[in-house]
Amino acid sequence: MPPSYSTDIVIFGGGVAGLWLLNRLAAAGYRTILLERGALGGGQSIHAQGIIHGGLKYALHGAFSGASRAIADMPSRWRECISGSGEIDLSACKLSSPHLYLWSGEGLGGGMKAFLGSKAVAGGTEVAAEMEIPGFLRGRGLVYRLPDFVVDTHSLIRALAQGHAGRIFALGSDGTENTLTFERTGGHRELRVQGAEGSLRIKARRYIFCAGEGNRALSEQAGLTTPRCQSRPLKMVSVTGAALPETFLHVLGSGLSATPRLTMTSHRDANDIPVWYLGGDLAETGVERADDRQLEVARAMLAELLPDAVLDELEWRCLDINRAEPASPGGRRPDNASLCAEQDVIVAWPVKLALVPVLADLVMRKLLDDGIGPGNAGGSQVDDSGQLASVFPRSPAFARPFWN
Repeated sequence: MPPSYSTDIVIFGGGVAGLWLLNRLAAAGYRTILLERGALGGGQSIHAQGIIHGGLKYALHGAFSGASRAIADMPSRWRECISGSGEIDLSACKLSSPHLYLWSGEGLGGGMKAFLGSKAVAGGTEVAAEMEIPGFLRGRGLVYRLPDFVVDTHSLIRALAQGHAGRIFALGSDGTENTLTFERTGGHRELRVQGAEGSLRIKARRYIFCAGEGNRALSEQAGLTTPRCQSRPLKMVSVTGAALPETFLHVLGSGLSATPRLTMTSHRDANDIPVWYLGGDLAETGVERADDRQLEVARAMLAELLPDAVLDELEWRCLDINRAEPASPGGRRPDNASLCAEQDVIVAWPVKLALVPVLADLVMRKLLDDGIGPGNAGGSQVDDSGQLASVFPRSPAFARPFWN
């Protein structure tokens, strides 16, 4: 019989959602470990544009939707954490930009849509001062400064992992992966881990799946029947070039879609060369195009929107991303973070980066509603540095952006 380890919570998935939850649980006194099969942040987290937004793009009809109500308070909540005064300490996280801008475009439709949206969102949306506006946009329509901001996702992941080395474990090393098996007795599960160096039984009061696309496979392994997942794909584009100016911008089209025609954020590659990362409607509709065609569309769009920008001698790449979410009627985008509980397993989806704190709230509330407070894990206890280290000898590496 392999040795056993008992704890309060086991989190699966080391993206921003899982790491944020680890911070909240540890601060509340829960004995928690986090297991990651790949690199920390290696799924949706490192590929996010890093925008912490308050819902303007969901309010472009001049009224709040469910999505805009759910997300309206997120920028201020994240800012408190980044200042070191919030629910978790993110003072080590770097800001890519303290503001995100919204360009109405040069047509009346875009300008009206921006105006209506700005009136529907609480707090902080203003017409940008001329000195704030990127030079290539001046005199070309309305530019709003939003209360949103942009975080550097790589530093965010590192900040969330800081101080938790004894709680975060890699599910594989040296090219091999540990085998996980859930064994169930009544309503309780036990996790069996078989690694190259040994085996271990882990008994937890709750197992929490925060693994994005991996939630589907984990749910099958655990024998769950109720959680249902969906994926909404994107085909993002990166553009690398030494002359690219810093740009953090939503570009609106002339229709009434809640998705901006283009969302641009700026980053730096491993050689400190500027990178534009392009999302929005370009990425959503791009899933129907081959990579070469998607890059042609992106080039044409930038040439149209930014006729004075120098687009020669640039390096262009595509990246396919699947956003993992709870299944919704008709495959529509869920309005808010969501969880599904079945016996001693909680399957969790943040839906988008900005809503990660809301997801942690939902999990914490569910634990308390189920009578799962911190401590009193029960069962036999082993030294973390002993049995855990025997099957989890290494910590996961940190993911890096795909253009690196």
